Amino acid sequence: MRTPSSPADPGFDVVVLGAGLNSLNLTIAFHQQYGMRCTTVMRVPVAMNEHTVTSDQLILGADATDEQMRDALIELAEQRPTDRPALLLTNADSLIAFIDQFRVELEQHYLLAQVDGALLSRLADKAEFAEICHELGIGTVPTVTVDFSRAGGAGWNGEEELPWSYPVVGKAANTAEYHHVSFPGKRKVFFLETPQEREDLVRRLREAGFTGRFLFQELIPGDDTAERSITAYRSSRGKVTLLCAAQVLLGEHTPEALGRPAAMVTGDFPSLTAAAEKFLDAVDYVGFANFDVKVDPRTGAECFFEINPRIGRNNYYVTSTGESVARHVVADRVLGDDLDQVVVTREVLYSILPVRLVLRYLTDPALRERIRVLARTGLRNPFRYRAEGAWMRAYSVISGLNFVRKYRAVYPRPTDTGF
Repeated sequence: MRTPSSPADPGFDVVVLGAGLNSLNLTIAFHQQYGMRCTTVMRVPVAMNEHTVTSDQLILGADATDEQMRDALIELAEQRPTDRPALLLTNADSLIAFIDQFRVELEQHYLLAQVDGALLSRLADKAEFAEICHELGIGTVPTVTVDFSRAGGAGWNGEEELPWSYPVVGKAANTAEYHHVSFPGKRKVFFLETPQEREDLVRRLREAGFTGRFLFQELIPGDDTAERSITAYRSSRGKVTLLCAAQVLLGEHTPEALGRPAAMVTGDFPSLTAAAEKFLDAVDYVGFANFDVKVDPRTGAECFFEINPRIGRNNYYVTSTGESVARHVVADRVLGDDLDQVVVTREVLYSILPVRLVLRYLTDPALRERIRVLARTGLRNPFRYRAEGAWMRAYSVISGLNFVRKYRAVYPRPTDTGF
């Protein structure tokens, strides 16, 4: 662990599990709001975490088991004064499951801000999410769910024709179940252009032993700019204190990261934030949440795709508006109080990509000009957080060049569907 360089002392500690931008954006929020350094606990070191001024690192090693990580967290907690609170946060699905697995032991040492295992399991299933939305009158994408645990049985719908024209989208209902399955051509999201491609995918899933539920969805037209992201916080006392929405400008397009936003513009999206609040209240949610939405350009309908039971990798898009995400979890869990609700409407351009690259993929002239103007005064990049040193600024340049090469290889020009 690195020695802190005169950090501020806010009277509590923050431990963040996981590496990369997932954790960096969180530690930036606490550093910016409270002048403090968090402790980032990870198995494998990542350069951006090692060089940031916003946290110190506790590196466990690639072979560290969950039990060893639990023991390391408890040992870290025992180094604190007994009356000093500490938040334990993460921004990765597998580590959210880890915290839930050891919740009883960890709650003796840390303040937690996430839902319990039962609700985690329910929300992690995209089919369950769609059913909840339907009950609440929240729009979702038309979907056919195929249960591979019943493959080949009477009434199984895996070989039935879909009710829409092609292309269609395919993805697992539960990413945790899907994570452990291996087969040629595996992707996070499939873009299926013919019935034969769908039949081949069904065959490969069966041969790989997949027994979860798989979703086939109508392709909502529109490129990345039709997508929306919503970040929210709902307190342990049942109040949604934070809502922020953004229009995606360009997402990542490598197979392992497809659908992950890389450039967004925040603004006022009242119908989206209202629907998000309605959903969180209905399921009695606790903690940070991130929703993925797509707006159908044919009808203007807002189709909610999924909820991530975490703040989301690109949460700096919220903090960069001036509304630090850190304030909300600290008020709730450390101070035991709720902030007045904040619905962010300020417009900023969040991007980990070079602006010229983003502009190249914006086909709407009005949007392109709006982003060009906003980039002059409202551009925010976590790698260029003002408190960081020269290493991080150099990293932002190198990372940007790497992205240019990736897009040339996997998504050389914009398409009407984003695929």
